Amino acid sequence: MREFMHYITNAFYGATGWNDDNTYKELTATARELIDFPLPRGLRLTLSSLATPHFATSYQLGSVDVVDGSISYLYTSVSLTSVAAQSDKIPLPALLRSYRRLHDLGSRGQPWLLRTDAPIEPAGPPVLRKIGLGPQSLSQSTAEPPTAADATRNTSYTRRFLDRSKGSLLYGRLYLPQSLLEGLVIKRFSPALQVQVSAVSGQSLRNGGTLLGLIQYDNGKYGVEGLGSTDGGLLGVRGIYNFGGDASSDVTPPASEGNGGGERIYGRFSAGGELYYGTLNKSGGMSLGARFATLPAHRGTPLTATLTINPLMGSINATYAVLAKDYCSLATRMEFNVYSYESEWAVGMELWSNRRPAGFLLGVDPSRDPEPVAEPPKKKERSFQAKMEWRLDDPEPEVTPEPRPKIVGSGAGDSSEDRSGDITAAKAGATEKKEYKGVLKARLDQKLRIGLLWEGRAKSLIFSIGTGIDLYKLGEPFRSLGLEVQYSS
Repeated sequence: MREFMHYITNAFYGATGWNDDNTYKELTATARELIDFPLPRGLRLTLSSLATPHFATSYQLGSVDVVDGSISYLYTSVSLTSVAAQSDKIPLPALLRSYRRLHDLGSRGQPWLLRTDAPIEPAGPPVLRKIGLGPQSLSQSTAEPPTAADATRNTSYTRRFLDRSKGSLLYGRLYLPQSLLEGLVIKRFSPALQVQVSAVSGQSLRNGGTLLGLIQYDNGKYGVEGLGSTDGGLLGVRGIYNFGGDASSDVTPPASEGNGGGERIYGRFSAGGELYYGTLNKSGGMSLGARFATLPAHRGTPLTATLTINPLMGSINATYAVLAKDYCSLATRMEFNVYSYESEWAVGMELWSNRRPAGFLLGVDPSRDPEPVAEPPKKKERSFQAKMEWRLDDPEPEVTPEPRPKIVGSGAGDSSEDRSGDITAAKAGATEKKEYKGVLKARLDQKLRIGLLWEGRAKSLIFSIGTGIDLYKLGEPFRSLGLEVQYSS
């Protein structure tokens, strides 16, 4: 389960138009979250609040071996008035969903994405064009010519958005009773440039703490990061480059209607790498990676495939994740070392449900009353006259309903049966779109270690209960058991 402060930080990224997916460190994020999800240990309670649109607090209390906790504070210069902070209103997929669909290439704050002459929706933001991206390109635009009022409103919105894209975020957390302090500062200097500085301070750490700095530049087509850390004097650089799909002006998204042919996969291919060197311990490292992921315009099954290689260590890692249905995600991972010939594999699953835990496990929904079973029609008893004459009753005449006169007006050709069918279909559609109440996550690796996690919402509380099982040790199979509860206002 993502913590409340992580949720607010992601809301800050969304409000300022920063695309965190276009970084090398998030290359394998989808498979990692589907397989390596953390299991709760012991009992942990978190109380959080977005006190103002600019300030959030969080208090956590836990008990594993000893009682511990933390106090967190967060401030952002960008107003988060549109963020749902109450735990009974936060959409569960924003907190719990592991499969991550890629956003459109580039953040909306980049200058080449903004057009001051584009028309805007009457009650929404301006139309943000991506030059040369199929139907969104200027040559294929079917929008009406903008008016002077549209251009004025669009220019005003652009200025406000550019101001928001230069926002900042301050975060601090104190762990008790360890007296460990961590902090994070995020500063946006432009729609494409961002700087992060994080630090950890504690008596148990070497040199009393560690400081890490990141400079991130996201141009949409590519993203570059430079990093430096006081731990070992680490210096490094990493980047990612996108091509294919919406990164290429020659490729257009699939049409909204099929043409009868085979389904064409529409996605983006990304390739990148990282290189780092420790100036104090005189050691370095590198890795290379590639990812293919379908885009939101793809009409088929969403999927993500990655391949990462560490030449120095001889490690090869391949992952594949697929969103089979809106309520079901699957992932698999295979690791192999060319030096030791050792291999590892793991699989993960995520299954959403709009039922409560008992109904999900038993196949029924406790919130609904059981539907009455229709009794078979009773056979009509013969009349006394038929019994005396040793015969059956005469068959009853069939009654033909008289046709109702059609009412001239709106929907004149619709019969009552059609209207009742439409109402039934509308109710069925509303039932299908019912909000999810929980998600079951499971994983299994080559050592027969199983992880089970159920996350959901009960009233105004968001809970997470999970356990780890080791089938190699059947005498004591349960390795961990925990429960986490979150409440926010």
